Amino acid sequence: MRLGGQVAAITGSSMGIGEAIAWAYAREGARLVINSRSEERGERVARALREEGHEAIAVSGDVRESATGERLAAAARRTWNRLDVLVNNAGTSMIGPSESLPEEGWRLTIDTNLTGAFLCAQAAARVMIPQRRGVILNISSILGEVGLPKRAAYCASKHGLIGLTKVLAAEWARHGIRVVSIDPAYIKTPMDERDQVSGDYSNADIERRTPAGRFGTAEEVAKVATFLATDDAAYITGSCVTVDGGWVAYGGW
Repeated sequence: MRLGGQVAAITGSSMGIGEAIAWAYAREGARLVINSRSEERGERVARALREEGHEAIAVSGDVRESATGERLAAAARRTWNRLDVLVNNAGTSMIGPSESLPEEGWRLTIDTNLTGAFLCAQAAARVMIPQRRGVILNISSILGEVGLPKRAAYCASKHGLIGLTKVLAAEWARHGIRVVSIDPAYIKTPMDERDQVSGDYSNADIERRTPAGRFGTAEEVAKVATFLATDDAAYITGSCVTVDGGWVAYGGW
């Protein structure tokens, strides 16, 4: 029970990596604030957690709106009088030629993946600073470390998220707050299934390109997110932890 008694808010936690992190945290003793744009999807996960004996509530909202981060922090404080961990997981992808990428697609991606994370981090910090303790984990991507054609908005947002991680870590360390980026490679999630339709790649392409020879799993990312939220990682802040089966290290094709 490495997270026993702690309170964690996880954005975009009704599916995929976010949901896997929620279950991993709950089984380590954390109390959860589940978030989704859909009230129904968020409550489904929170209800399933409660049925297994965990403490969980659901707060719906789009992270692009500053009120969502405030509601997440307020719900944690109202229910349990604290907020120990924020996981900025909510995100979207955008694939298309840069010369014809619609402005609305660019803004949607930047606002969701980067601005939303900043707004939620701000709201969380207002609770964590008086506590003198907190952890903020930003789910970035290997595409925050490298580039890939047709991903201008996505790569820009994830590179920006890594930069934001470094700034917040340096600024808030004196308050006892750690900020870390987790950079997964290709993970089997509903988002990946959608991206394959427009992204010109197949399962076989990813398996061939990844030195480990396979996709990662949401549960593998969740295990890293669990470690980083515990005191075992007390001296890790401002870092990028790459969970990619060797993708970034490999310079071949």
